[in-house]
Amino acid sequence: MADSGREVILEFQSVGNSVKVTAIDPLTLIEVSIVGSATAGEEILKRTAIRKLEYMLAKRRAES
Repeated sequence: MADSGREVILEFQSVGNSVKVTAIDPLTLIEVSIVGSATAGEEILKRTAIRKLEYMLAKRRAES
């Protein structure tokens, strides 16, 4: 991830006029997905998916 330096696996899948982006943290195997407009641009979709993954990782840490 950008700030923490952790590796993130990203997958982009076109679905009609949308793009589904899946972000996976290989250490915890936590996976999140977002769906955005195909015209939004890869960088915006990537940042959004990584932010969601960071949120889920922080939430899991707070729960444990």
